[in-house]
Amino acid sequence: MYVYNTMTRKKEELVPLIPGKISMYVCGPTVYNFIHIGNARPLVVFDTLRRYLEYRGFEVTFVQNFTDIDDKIINKANAEGVTIGDVSERFIGEYFTDADALGVEHATVNPKATEHISDIIALVQKLVDLGHAYPVASGDVYFAVRSYPAYGKLSGQNIEDLENGARVDPTDEKRDPLDFALWKGAKVGEPAWPSPWGMGRPGWHIECSAMSMDILGPSFDIHAGGQDLIFPHHENEIAQSEAATGKPFAHYWMHNGYINIDNQKMSKSLGNFFTVRDISKEFDLSAVRMFMLGVHYRNPVNFSRELIRQAETALERIRTASDRLEEARLCKNKLKPDDEAFLAELKTIYDRFIAAMDDDLNTADAIGVLFDMVRICNAYVAEPRPKDAIEAAKKLLHELTEVLGLKLERPAEAVPEDVSELLDARQQARSSKDFKRADEIRDALKEMGYAVLDTPQGAKLKRL
Repeated sequence: MYVYNTMTRKKEELVPLIPGKISMYVCGPTVYNFIHIGNARPLVVFDTLRRYLEYRGFEVTFVQNFTDIDDKIINKANAEGVTIGDVSERFIGEYFTDADALGVEHATVNPKATEHISDIIALVQKLVDLGHAYPVASGDVYFAVRSYPAYGKLSGQNIEDLENGARVDPTDEKRDPLDFALWKGAKVGEPAWPSPWGMGRPGWHIECSAMSMDILGPSFDIHAGGQDLIFPHHENEIAQSEAATGKPFAHYWMHNGYINIDNQKMSKSLGNFFTVRDISKEFDLSAVRMFMLGVHYRNPVNFSRELIRQAETALERIRTASDRLEEARLCKNKLKPDDEAFLAELKTIYDRFIAAMDDDLNTADAIGVLFDMVRICNAYVAEPRPKDAIEAAKKLLHELTEVLGLKLERPAEAVPEDVSELLDARQQARSSKDFKRADEIRDALKEMGYAVLDTPQGAKLKRL
């Protein structure tokens, strides 16, 4: 498999540090509110990467953090008269509700910054001891950017250009305007922990370095997140981590592109800021996932309701093909040449899907392959077919949609009581072999907007 490495600006073969295993860290949300649609893209993209790597036989350790100490969390807690833990735990729960609906698997580990304070302090102290960081009178501790000569290598930023654009604050205690905070001295109304530099709390960038290295070690395979994190967050992570260990931090850096809303940058001021919870009230979130995977992850994606509706229609095509395979008429014939040809087409579908995903997680092409399979299967089940061929198609369709995290099951829909009662009456009529009555009820249900599908698992309703 080849992935695009932001560090080298080219596709590289993915060669894990330990054969057969992948260690992966993805920056998670700051938990002070519901996640927005921009947060959802890296969740979907890197969940799909994780699913695919596991499908290909790798043992994946997938770490996604929660930033549970931050100015926004503190402000919300103070405004509500609660603790930062009350705020963060509430929105961690809300995160999992939305992530589950998006088909995002739970991480192997979800570390929280407040649970790694000792690791953070130890890392900051190490940087101070090595001369890469310095404390100031206020209790803050800063990373000395110029002490790390490779600073800027991820983002391509030139340190002289950064210096020219740096804001100089006359009240700032930093030795250099480019330096950034590793530890923040305590302020009134903020939670704080004891440290060698007095009471305080961690800066944002140091959290991810401490948590990732504590769980995955000083060097690991993949570090991923949104494009907006390249600078300064990931650049700072690299500087402080490699300055502390003298080892490469992450070997592959992967970043997804931005989400625009109706061709405009998402912004609260423009009134086009949507949470995933908002969208879930209007759309099946599996269709939102389908929409996001329909564009290569490194490209920008334009979110609009019309495009989500198109994704819903496309997802329904896949679900209908699955239904047709489940309801396919079977015959007891042995495999004939056209059945063998069908199985050969399935093998080609599999090979093309793998080729697309191996090419820097090209989910857009992989979905195109999936629709070729839908077309082939729909034509194949037009007449009775051998069970072995049908089962092979069902298995492959299930596997490929599972890799993409697409749910073949439709969202549960509340069925009116009178419709449910009619379906039960039809089942009773069929059990009594009163097929005339059963047909009458089926027609009545059709008039009410429901088709009855008789499957091996029993009768199911489908909205017309």
